[in-house]
Amino acid sequence: MGIFKRFFEKLKYAFKRTELNDDFYDELEALLVSSDMGVETAMDIMDELRDCCKQKLIKDVDHAQVELRRILIEKLNVSEVKFDYPLIITVVGVNGVGKTTSIAKMTKYFLKNKKSVLLAAGDTFRAAATEQLNDWAERLKVKIIKQGEGADSASVVFDAITSMKAKNTDVLIVDTAGRLHTKTNLMKELEKINNIAKREYPEANFLNLIVLDASIGQNSIAQVKAFKDSVEIDGIILTKLDGTSKGGVVYPIINDLNVPIIFTGFGEGVDDLSIFDADSFVDKILM
Repeated sequence: MGIFKRFFEKLKYAFKRTELNDDFYDELEALLVSSDMGVETAMDIMDELRDCCKQKLIKDVDHAQVELRRILIEKLNVSEVKFDYPLIITVVGVNGVGKTTSIAKMTKYFLKNKKSVLLAAGDTFRAAATEQLNDWAERLKVKIIKQGEGADSASVVFDAITSMKAKNTDVLIVDTAGRLHTKTNLMKELEKINNIAKREYPEANFLNLIVLDASIGQNSIAQVKAFKDSVEIDGIILTKLDGTSKGGVVYPIINDLNVPIIFTGFGEGVDDLSIFDADSFVDKILM
């Protein structure tokens, strides 16, 4: 049984209490903290729930659960995602978070929505990264722009944009290197990619998305901050929200960092990616 499922079962068990008392609130707060939500976020939610129940004269657990659902959804504060085309998505993230697989999943998402897709192998630091992305391009039957190992990433992006404009492609997805141990060079590289993209195709729409591994919990927040210091981050692709994640990390990510979650991944299959939906996410916790 995965951690995610065990956490949800404990949360459901807490709502089987018949009395709305301090023990109930304490148990619920401890569960929220254990979900990777963080102490401060969990305390804020519980304070709001206590105040709400007091103001509305709520005395039973069932009605408290209804109010908690409302609070959890409001805390996520996610508006409906709307993609405008032509669209250039630059994907960042440290190595090992599932960046290339997430690109493949996004590609499949756009293809299912009748959009043409082009991939750019901008992680020229690792030959394996280009090979992996090329394999996905072949499987999904989309074109990929690539160069040799050690090539200038910005040059790859320039070629990709040239192709995108010539063929009126709807979506260009750019892979990038994830070498945080050489942060200064990496951030300069990302800035150069963004500048070239906006210079060569100013009428396009741009998104910088960071891929995060939900299973590493609060450490994912540090990764966002590391990139956000130098590169504008428009949204998050949160992976591994399945048997290895407790899920609560979405709250400090959205509320503390003010970065929305755009996509969530719940499995390893190429179709296991969906637009983040706050109502659905909270219902999986409480129902």
